[in-house]
Amino acid sequence: MEGFIQTIKQIFRSGTFFLMAILLCGSAAGAVSNTDTSAQMLVPVGHTVGVKLFSRGVLVVKLPDESCPAKVCGLKEGDVILACDGTTVTSTEQFQSLLQKSEGEPTDLQIHRDGVHMTVSVDPEENEKGVFCIGAWIRDSMAGIGTMTYYDPVSGTFGALGHGITDVDTLQLMPFSSGTILPSSVKAVKKGSAGGAGELKGDFDLTTTLGTLSANTECGIFGTLNAEEPGVALTAAIPTGKPKEGKAVIRANVWGDAVEEYEIEILNVITNPTDSRNMVISVTDSELIALTGGIVQGMSGSPILQNGRIVGAVTHVLVNDPTRGYGIFIENMLEAAGGGNG
Repeated sequence: MEGFIQTIKQIFRSGTFFLMAILLCGSAAGAVSNTDTSAQMLVPVGHTVGVKLFSRGVLVVKLPDESCPAKVCGLKEGDVILACDGTTVTSTEQFQSLLQKSEGEPTDLQIHRDGVHMTVSVDPEENEKGVFCIGAWIRDSMAGIGTMTYYDPVSGTFGALGHGITDVDTLQLMPFSSGTILPSSVKAVKKGSAGGAGELKGDFDLTTTLGTLSANTECGIFGTLNAEEPGVALTAAIPTGKPKEGKAVIRANVWGDAVEEYEIEILNVITNPTDSRNMVISVTDSELIALTGGIVQGMSGSPILQNGRIVGAVTHVLVNDPTRGYGIFIENMLEAAGGGNG
C-alpha cells in the first residue's frame, strides 16, 4: 500500500529540518590504566555533523494488525528484504516497482533475518489505486545529527557517534549500503530533564559533502573525510589513552558552530560490562548544564579527553538524570573502525 512505503528522501528535499540522534552503542571493555605504549595520534573533533545513511535492501519496520500478504508469507519486523524475484532491492521506490511486475503472481523475496539468509514467497495484492503491494511499512534510509569523535590525520578517516545508527521503530542496526556526512550547525537546544531526554536541533547544508561513510557498527559510524575541504575545524592530534576514574573534559558543539570543552567526571570504568556501557560519566560543568541540562541527543560521539589523551566518547544519557550518562572506550571505536557490519 502506497501509504505504507516510507522514505527519508522526501525529507531531504525539504531543505532545513530538525533532526535528532539515537543514543545507543555497543562494544567490549578493556583495561583501565591511563598509559598506553601503543597510543595512536588522533585529532579530537567534537563538532556536530549531519548524517545520511542508506540501507542495504529495505528494512521491514512495521506490520499491520490485520492480515496482509507480508504477514501471510511470514515476514517479520526487522527483516531486511535484499532481493525481489532475483533482482537486488536498492530503495523503497524500486521495490514498489518490482512488485508491480508481479501482477499479483507469487513472488520470491530474499531476506536477511538474525544473521541468516532465507527466501519467502509473497502474493502481492492490488489496492484500490491499482497498485500491487504487500502491506508492510518499509524504510531504506535514515538521517540525523551527531558528533564527530576523531579524525586520523594519517589515514584521513574519522569516527563518529560512538554507537550505531539504528532504526527508530525496530531498534535494529541499519544494514549499511552507503552514506555521507554533511556540515551542520546547532540552531536550538531542547534541555534534558528527569524523565525526558533533551536534544540538539540543527540543520544540514545539503549542498556540501564532508565525507563518505564506510561502516555502521555498534561502536560508531566510520568513513573518510574530504582531504581538501574537511568542513570541520581540526586541532592538533593527541595520543589515545585508557580512562580512569577522575576529572576529564568533553569537546562538544551545543550552539552554532562553536566547539567548547566542558568539565565532566568519570565515575566508574567498567572492566567487564554486560553491554556497551564502558564508563559512567557525570557532567560537572555548570555552563553546559545551564545550556543543555547535561547530556542530550546529538552529543553522541563527543570526545572524552583526560590527561592530554583522547580516551573515549559520550554515548548514552540516563533519562532520569541527564547530568549522567555513559561513554565508550576509544580503543573500541578504533577496533570497530577496522571492520564493519556487512
